[in-house]
Amino acid sequence: MMTKIYPRTGDKQTVYLNAVVKDPQIEIGDYTIYNDFVADPLRFEKNNVLYHYPVHRERLVIGKFCSIACGTKFLFNCANHTLKSLSTYTFPLFYEEWGLDKADVASAWDNKGDIIIGNDVWIGYEAVIMAGVRIGDGAIVAARAVVTKDVPPYTIVGGVPAREIRKRFEPAVVERLQKMKWWNWPIHRIRRCLPYIISAPTPIR
Repeated sequence: MMTKIYPRTGDKQTVYLNAVVKDPQIEIGDYTIYNDFVADPLRFEKNNVLYHYPVHRERLVIGKFCSIACGTKFLFNCANHTLKSLSTYTFPLFYEEWGLDKADVASAWDNKGDIIIGNDVWIGYEAVIMAGVRIGDGAIVAARAVVTKDVPPYTIVGGVPAREIRKRFEPAVVERLQKMKWWNWPIHRIRRCLPYIISAPTPIR
């Protein structure tokens, strides 16, 4: 786990997230960064992880080497209103007002599960990731996209709701990258292989 907060000297807008997040239900991989030029990035849990209440014990899991842009929001289940009842009004949430059982408070919304983000994922400016979504390794989420469905590895999505724009690489390259999992290599090996990691992949013939 990272202990260093700021990746760059003099830059207080960018942080290593797992050095600043305290909630045990939020798991962040090493070297994942968050940049915020509007608010304090140290307040990521409060400003960006929304409706994340203890009643569900739901998780936000973000892998290693992800890049998360300013204003990205992760909206959890308590933001939902149930679609199963006659009314979408959250009567069970206001159990005192309506004489309902406090134990049934979670029936006010539909539970879609955890948010799971893979490794080496880039999430653009003010994107919104909804509860229950899984984003695969190497994916890219365009600025201001609203992601309501799972995103396959190495896929670019954008729009409202987000839809696939294109694959980043040909299937054989994606398969090779998924087997390689460079983000799990020892740091000394990553440093040694940086010229390859920061270059375009070699086409597979």
